[in-house]
Amino acid sequence: MAGLFEEIPGGGAAVVLDEVEIAILRSLAVQLLELVGPGDQPAAGDDPLAALFAEGPSEAPSDPALARLFPDAYGDPQADPEDAHEREVRANSAEFRRFTENDLRERKREDALAVVRSLDSLATAGEGGAVLKLADDECKRWLGTLNDLRLTIGARLEVTDEDENGELYRLPDSDPRKPMVMAYLWLGALQESLVETLMP
Repeated sequence: MAGLFEEIPGGGAAVVLDEVEIAILRSLAVQLLELVGPGDQPAAGDDPLAALFAEGPSEAPSDPALARLFPDAYGDPQADPEDAHEREVRANSAEFRRFTENDLRERKREDALAVVRSLDSLATAGEGGAVLKLADDECKRWLGTLNDLRLTIGARLEVTDEDENGELYRLPDSDPRKPMVMAYLWLGALQESLVETLMP
């Protein structure tokens, strides 16, 4: 293993991480947990049945990173909001969001927590690094969180489809965005290698 995920015979994946990589991944996952937050969840002690049918927000988040994590299900954000058809589409999108966003937030939180816990379970990385071994179900949680981290960082960096292999990836070391770009690229390589281990 050379810092990327490799398949484990019998299922699952493994990767060697050094102490710095473990610290970066953990920090990013914790920041993701803070960003996703609890959402509009019922207070503790509320009726569990009521919590099951609780409605979430109907408006898209104003934070660009959250908007990437919780996009509108329907409609074109660039479309004319005065268009009658677009108003109907946006109403449907708001309705869909009300009944799905809380569950989506919960899943993203559970996935990020699983990543933090698996990193915390690693023994202190020695000179050769620590080997992180994931079962199949853990791979899926990691895949979700790696994707969410890339979406979040991409939103913060304002990455667009046109940026692929563009100026953003050739920034000078003095540019303050350089560390985040490097993290974005590294997370992409981890994500791609993990996807490859899960393919039949």
